[in-house]
Amino acid sequence: MAKIIAITNQKGGVGKTTTAVNLAASLSDSGKRVLLIDMDPQGNASTSLGIEKKGIKHSTYEVLFGHSPIKKAIIRSAYDDLWIIPSTPDLSGAEIELAGEPRREHRLRECLQSLPDPMDLVIIDCPPSLGLLTLNALVAADGVVIPVQCEFLALEGLSQLMRILEIVGKRLNPNLEIIGILLTMYDKRSKLIRQVVKEVEKFFPDHTFETNIPRNITISESQSYGKPVLWFDKKSKAAKAYQKLAKEFSKRIR
Repeated sequence: MAKIIAITNQKGGVGKTTTAVNLAASLSDSGKRVLLIDMDPQGNASTSLGIEKKGIKHSTYEVLFGHSPIKKAIIRSAYDDLWIIPSTPDLSGAEIELAGEPRREHRLRECLQSLPDPMDLVIIDCPPSLGLLTLNALVAADGVVIPVQCEFLALEGLSQLMRILEIVGKRLNPNLEIIGILLTMYDKRSKLIRQVVKEVEKFFPDHTFETNIPRNITISESQSYGKPVLWFDKKSKAAKAYQKLAKEFSKRIR
């Protein structure tokens, strides 16, 4: 059965979607069969894989509400071993619609039980909030990767997120584990950023990835072309960092 990983942080702008897309791409490049699920109403993960959202009839929204079977929503990307369930603006109202539904936190988990093809990994890109969409991802997941921007204000949000994950683990998903905290937008020239890294490693020594993702213009360029950075510029620092992360990630989930 596929290992299910949620990429989450309630704070926006930390590189969450970038990590979801590029980790999924790097893992698929290493021979893993990977399904990326776009749970963010903004649909940036879908755009980053070059998916044209106009005309999509089967999306995350339809799957969650039982309007489409999951096999109809899976789209093969332009890259070998990488598939996606795209998001559309319809997902924007899902939080309100789910509020009164029975087993509202378990919708995604139940949908994933009927995955048609054997996948090695399912990567879920969560929205930048701790609402019902993110909760669905956490209940469905075996593990969590937390991208954190290298700034001091991010540490406060990280502590809050850790408490939420502990509550979810106790009440809804006892199998949920933290795979790792990923420091993003890293610049070794900055003394402040180096201090942030030390603080995260000090408070979360067992969870912090050794790999850091550098601040790199190539990432933004690749997104504008609808490509993971690995297939936009394989020699870039960002591409190499995500390949290194994929190796470290794979060791952690064995």
